[in-house]
Amino acid sequence: MNIVDIIFDETKNNLSKVAIVDCDREITYAKLVKDVESLKKELSTLGIHGHKKIGLFLEDSIEYIVISLAVLSCEGVMVPISPSLAWDEAESVIKKIDVDFLISGREVEFLDSSKAEQLSCGGRKFFVYQRKTESELPKEFCDTNPAFIRFSSGTTGVSKGVVISHESIYERTNAANKGLGVTSDDNIVWVLSMSYHFVVTIILFLRKVATIILCEKDFPSVMIEAFDKHKCTFMYASPFHYRIMMNSADVDREHLSNLRMAISTAVGFTEKESSRFFDIFGIEISEAYGIIEVGLPFVNTRRDRKSRGSVGRVLPDYRVQIKDKNDEGVGEVCVKGKGMFDAYYSPWQARDQVLDGGWFNTGDLGFLDNEDSLFIKGREKNVINYAGMKIFPVEVEGVLNSHPDVKESFVYGVAHDIYGQLPQADVVLKKESDKDLARELRRFCYDNVAAHKAPKEIRIVKEIKKTESGKILRT
Repeated sequence: MNIVDIIFDETKNNLSKVAIVDCDREITYAKLVKDVESLKKELSTLGIHGHKKIGLFLEDSIEYIVISLAVLSCEGVMVPISPSLAWDEAESVIKKIDVDFLISGREVEFLDSSKAEQLSCGGRKFFVYQRKTESELPKEFCDTNPAFIRFSSGTTGVSKGVVISHESIYERTNAANKGLGVTSDDNIVWVLSMSYHFVVTIILFLRKVATIILCEKDFPSVMIEAFDKHKCTFMYASPFHYRIMMNSADVDREHLSNLRMAISTAVGFTEKESSRFFDIFGIEISEAYGIIEVGLPFVNTRRDRKSRGSVGRVLPDYRVQIKDKNDEGVGEVCVKGKGMFDAYYSPWQARDQVLDGGWFNTGDLGFLDNEDSLFIKGREKNVINYAGMKIFPVEVEGVLNSHPDVKESFVYGVAHDIYGQLPQADVVLKKESDKDLARELRRFCYDNVAAHKAPKEIRIVKEIKKTESGKILRT
């Protein structure tokens, strides 16, 4: 199986339809197929074939999608590397995965390789570097029919290379669409980074012959133009983007009048934020819970006030169980279903070595309500133990982030001889202030959460460290 063959087969009766819009440029499905097949031949002559690992160090664009599909069509294995990374961070990923080739939109000075070959795609110039690999492939690697390796820092700073096969991509896109319901009638606003969001989303949108409108640059102005011009029906974004929309005087209800679904992913969107978004735009945010090892097992499609703050019920092709629950029903969230990852790359661990009877332990803590909707409380490793009571940082961060002066926050535990750990918070303000906001924010927390959950110290900081995918780095 090759997922690109499936995309081409599923789009063959709609080739005249626009596939991707990128500012003032667009490409039809017919042109997409033609460009991918042409580039495939060029990549093959450069030696990209037979499960070679291909680092993609590219900005989001029409060309990113064309190059990715051409690599997959050659039976190459995509290794996305975010262009937002510093040179040393990008080099670290390249070496850890030991990629065979790197395709970049700019010349790369740090790479120890032969001279770059040049290729043209969409009238733009790209550089292809071939590396001398230093390690042997795990013997089981090729047998998995690999398509994709996602290698990035997790929320705890630990990195893993997650291997996903063509078969798993096919299964997880099918499974996800039972919640998303994407069709050829959808015009999709895209604002996320393709380096971190591609397998379930971009590939699914193409399979369903939707139109993808790239709006990441100059957000939200490009997005507003897209809503007006293309009557967008579907938005896939993070809470960061929805917060900008809520605080922008330029975005109003009329712009979103054709929107049938607004998906929020990556990190939690609080009940209070969901309520505010609904009050402004009249649209319920649908939280989605994606896991790189699993796919997209949860999408909140209930569209009611009671389910705000939840990621919804598990989708039909998955099952969920909560292990080791406490008195409040909170425990470890475990999932099983179709499209699971195939292996960890380095050190190599096959899927069956990781799963427990088919179940994947997400590392997140949560509970199911009486209607089986899942509420995520945080990660098991990040729970703060204060005087025998558990504090979930995400809950307190949600309260802090609802304060009008707060841009973002990070709640964590500090060791204490008597209490075990004390909750503490780092806060980034929207703008500098002469007021004693640390004191005000502590009082705000005491007014809005149980006293033991309120941070005992709040520090005003310039920035909060993040992982490569934009999540808070919790060490």
